[in-house]
Amino acid sequence: MTARIAPDPETLAPAPRAAFLSDDATDILAFAADVLEEGHAAALVTLVEIRGGAARAIGAQMAVRGDGLYCGFVSGGCTEAAVAAEAVIALEKGMDRNLRLGEGSPFFDIVLPCGGGITLAIHVLRDALVLRRALTALARRAPVRLRYHPGTQVLSFAPGEGASGWEGDSFVRAYRPKPRLLLAGTPMEAGAVARVAIASGYEVVVIERGQTPSPDQLDADTAVALLFHDIDRELPLFDAALASSAFYIGALGSRRTHAKRCEALSRRGHGEADIARIKAPIGLFDKARDAGSLALSVVAEVAQMRLRGTEEPALQR
Repeated sequence: MTARIAPDPETLAPAPRAAFLSDDATDILAFAADVLEEGHAAALVTLVEIRGGAARAIGAQMAVRGDGLYCGFVSGGCTEAAVAAEAVIALEKGMDRNLRLGEGSPFFDIVLPCGGGITLAIHVLRDALVLRRALTALARRAPVRLRYHPGTQVLSFAPGEGASGWEGDSFVRAYRPKPRLLLAGTPMEAGAVARVAIASGYEVVVIERGQTPSPDQLDADTAVALLFHDIDRELPLFDAALASSAFYIGALGSRRTHAKRCEALSRRGHGEADIARIKAPIGLFDKARDAGSLALSVVAEVAQMRLRGTEEPALQR
């Protein structure tokens, strides 16, 4: 009988593991940039095709370090360790590759719970510059795109907005700034909404009594929630919000209160189309009688509106 010698544990590659749990695009890009700047190899994994159903949208990403440490999600959490292991192989070879999972995949032991299939592009990153440019733009609240060229294995930076998807032979990943919720109102209601919004990944700006938001606080990735019981205190804030590109404007109060609000705004020169942007009574469900349920209702409605605004059809080949 031939004796088998167990492998030295120190020579075995460590199993892939999550550095931290996040699906925030800036977290993923920052992790990859940090890894490169610390002298490690890194890959960016992008979901570039969906066959049937999938847990994540086109453009979902992971960043993987050379030793298998990773962050991000391209599925529901069931395949990420296996994807990271494949990315480590790509890093060892120094070559980009595609990986098919689920339907149409050669990996019979990796089945997606949704029953569909996905294709992932694993890109071996060369330097952190393009990632830092994207992160800088997003920090300035400017939308950006990263364009992946499989033929040349190059990732390039492009300013501006758009949809994630294929444009000819390259795949474009579009990024928007972190959603912001601008709040004003009574301390109890505003405080409750702020806590739920922060837990949901929103940047929160609270406007104190007597203040009005500046134009740079009211961009297309900002929602406005006014939680007063006093129309007169709302009016200067509505002047600023209705002049902006904020994707959501909501206000506390009954339908009767909103009718009075609309009359007051009309007297201030706001047209019907502008006034129609206001969601009142605020929230996804009516009659939220306490601060906690109001907070859930408001943040859910803002998230729903945000999702509708970002659900652009993916660009196809």
